[in-house]
Amino acid sequence: MEILKIADLHAFIEEKEVIKGVNLTVNTNEIHAIMGPNGAGKTTFINVIMGNPKYKISSGDILFKGKSILNLSVSERARLGIFQSFQYPEEISGVTFMNFLKLAYEKVHPEKQMNVLEFGDMLLKTADSLKIDRDFLKRYVNLGFSGGERKKSEILQLNVLNPQIALLDETDSGLDIDALKVVSDGINHAAEMGMSVVLVTHYKRILDYVKPNFVHIFIDGQIIKTGGIEIAEELEKSGYEEVRL
Repeated sequence: MEILKIADLHAFIEEKEVIKGVNLTVNTNEIHAIMGPNGAGKTTFINVIMGNPKYKISSGDILFKGKSILNLSVSERARLGIFQSFQYPEEISGVTFMNFLKLAYEKVHPEKQMNVLEFGDMLLKTADSLKIDRDFLKRYVNLGFSGGERKKSEILQLNVLNPQIALLDETDSGLDIDALKVVSDGINHAAEMGMSVVLVTHYKRILDYVKPNFVHIFIDGQIIKTGGIEIAEELEKSGYEEVRL
């Protein structure tokens, strides 16, 4: 089943075109890796899909399960089942991770309401299954977290909220090998539950743990090449300039 379809998408910020005719189709339970150099537009692309009002779409369409979502807000897209993780997750002082996740869960799953004890039990089991420290849940959201802890917190959110598709922006950046394995296991667990994933990354190393169905090379606001894991392997050997050719 087709979950997400990007059709000839063009988007601007102020006077500058940053997305220049992107086409992409993601089906149920597929993992798509998007790779490209700094400044290629990968993060912008994820933000445009999620509906960040900073960017204006000039032409093309974004379809979720066959219906255009161009006129929907970020929160409406989230309630449909679209999740975005951030390259630099924000701190939220005064809000514990458990309270934040319970509120978010109630918003995206109004049909699955749980009391505090039921939700807490589910949250603890999820954290344990991902080998994430339970102390996370008592702390304020990302406050004082290391880079690796922030990325783990994003993966915990992903597995608790259980969206239909996850847009993951450089979830592997700044991680040591232990944290990378925790994050990768969390992504794989979500995919095993039927979730589709669009994973933005600079490096092949996470693809040693999270096996993509497709790898796309994103340069200058466009997908210039699509294939399998062999493309990522080619990048490691020759760099982006050779892939352009």
